[in-house]
Amino acid sequence: MHPAFRQGVTEAVGAQMVAMAATFIAFGAAVRAAGFGLGWGLASSAGVYGMAGQMVLLGAAHGAVPGAGTAAVAGCVMANARFLPMAAALAPLVRGRLAPLCVPFVAITPWAAAMRRLPDLPPPHRAHWFLGFALASWVVGLLTTTLGYALAGGLSPAVLRLLLMVNVLYFALMIAAGLARGGAWRASAGGAVAAPLAFLLPAGVPPAWGILLAALVGGTAAFLLRRR
Repeated sequence: MHPAFRQGVTEAVGAQMVAMAATFIAFGAAVRAAGFGLGWGLASSAGVYGMAGQMVLLGAAHGAVPGAGTAAVAGCVMANARFLPMAAALAPLVRGRLAPLCVPFVAITPWAAAMRRLPDLPPPHRAHWFLGFALASWVVGLLTTTLGYALAGGLSPAVLRLLLMVNVLYFALMIAAGLARGGAWRASAGGAVAAPLAFLLPAGVPPAWGILLAALVGGTAAFLLRRR
């Protein structure tokens, strides 16, 4: 085992893994509550590997309406579209023959850790580290999906909602830590100022478009402010 790969596996075991595991436990329980088998939940966690997309897929599949399959695929693509700019930001840091193997494992938890950790590693070791961290996280996602499926009957809806929010709260704390170190303040300020745009859409426009609009305006403003 490459030392950097082993290091990535070791560093994956921490608060970020606990937060991610809580989310996948909730997903496993939701899969069982929707009447699907464990295999369906594991295939979703393994293949989609993005909780927003997984929940969209579950909701569309559970609806069982005509055309639900097409809607589910489109919904997953839109919900996980955030992985494209994440992969673009990661690409300059991960080079070499192993770089293509990293692409399927770009998700918020390994990506956030990689963007913080990879600049300090020698370039030849970065892909090994990322694969170690990401594979460990991916396996934990599968194991905790199974655990959530097994525990489904003993978890109340309130607990499931709380578990789904643990990962979000963890990344909110990461943003706060970044602000405390003097970084990312432009992006955070841009998002906070632009967030009210989500409530200014005309009637009939889905609320999700307001979130996209706020992200576009706030992110662009932060980018231009940094260039100045």
